[in-house]
Parts: sequence; structure tokens; C-alpha cells
Amino acid sequence: MNIKVIEFKEQCFTLLVLNINNENIDLIKIGLEKKIKKFPYCFNSIYVVVNVSVPYNFINWIEIKNLLKNYSIQILGFTGNFDNILKKEIINSGTPFLLNKKKNINNKIYSQIKFSINNVNNTNKYNDSINNDSLIIKKPIRSGQKIYAPNSDVIILSNVSAGAEIIAHGNIHIYGELRGRALAGSSGNQNCHIFCTKMFAELVSISGKYCLIDQIPLMLIGKGAQIFLKNGELKILEIN
Repeated sequence: MNIKVIEFKEQCFTLLVLNINNENIDLIKIGLEKKIKKFPYCFNSIYVVVNVSVPYNFINWIEIKNLLKNYSIQILGFTGNFDNILKKEIINSGTPFLLNKKKNINNKIYSQIKFSINNVNNTNKYNDSINNDSLIIKKPIRSGQKIYAPNSDVIILSNVSAGAEIIAHGNIHIYGELRGRALAGSSGNQNCHIFCTKMFAELVSISGKYCLIDQIPLMLIGKGAQIFLKNGELKILEIN
């Protein structure tokens, strides 16, 4: 039997992109503190790609890097249209440069979350042949746990705690409280849904379109809800 010991494959992931649009490190710090205070579980040792849109002669990359480190925000890389001087400085600091857009005849990828963390645009060519066998989980999903279901739905017969994350290429069904993050259609399938019997989610996403808890209508908090895309917009409706 010929077994490949290692192999390289291309895979697509949804990443948080932190846009920094001001050179004032104090204002950046204030913005971070406001977000962390409002959504503490979303910023628990998260990984981000940093996009600095400020001219290189106004920005102090080392200060930004140290600031994010102080808040336990890990930098995966940086992206954007940089001046070569700033780009060289960042690379020399040990941070890799990532292309924010990959073009190819059969595959288009683009993902971005603004500094205000309002939404993510993520368009992938997806495999819509979801497996008939869904991933069924009967135990509660605790804070810090991550469930990933490629090419299938996820059915959870218990609660999803704050700080937990559910990611599926297909639909997500939660027969309990959803307090963590749920990302359905993560391969780009815009026809997927999220269903839960009690909505308290920190974040929900369909095919990269995001919504945080402060954007969920108050009348739906704690209620049964379904989340889906309609005309490219994320919709959250109560399940009667």
C-alpha cells in the first residue's frame, strides 16, 4: 500500500481581519477596550490578520504589535496595500504578509471583518454535496471547545456555552441554548441555516455574513430562532 506520509492541500478558512484606520495608539487602545468589554468571550485569545490603512510614516508597528499582545490578541499576519518601507519593517518584525485576495478561475476568496466588527464578506466556491450523515452531538459544548463539521450538518442536542464555537459546511441545529458562536455554510454555501431553541449567541454567521449579539433584535434574545441569508443579507427570525 502506497501511503503518503505528508501532503500539501489548499484549504480555505474564515479569518478575522482587524482594520486599523488611525495612527493614534491611544485611540486604538480605547477602541479595543470598548470591544473587549462588550464582547469579552469573542476576544479570548483570538487570532487576527491586521490591515493597517494608515501611511507608513504615521504608524508605529511595534507599538501596535505590543498593544495587541497585551490584550492576548494573536497576529497571524498582515495584509493590505502597504508602502514598501512599512511592509519591510513588518516582515522584519517576524510577521508574515498575507494576500487578502486570491483569484483563480475556479476559486475566489475574500474575507474581511472591519475594526467595528459589523460583518464579514466571504465568497468561496463551495461543494454543495453535503453528506447525508450529520454530526450529532448529545453533550453540552463547553467554553473554549470548537466543533468543526466539513461537508455535513451539525445537530447539537444540548447547550452551547459562551466561548464555544460551532463551524459547519452545512446547517447547524442547536436544541438548547446558543451562547457561543455558530458559523454555518463556512465553505461558502449561502443556502444554509442556523436553528436554535434559545438565542443568546455571541456571533452567528452564514457563509461569512456575520452578526454579533448587539445586532440581534432584543425581542429574539432567549427565543427560538432561525438565521439565514436573503438577498445577501443576514436574517434572524423567531421560530414559532
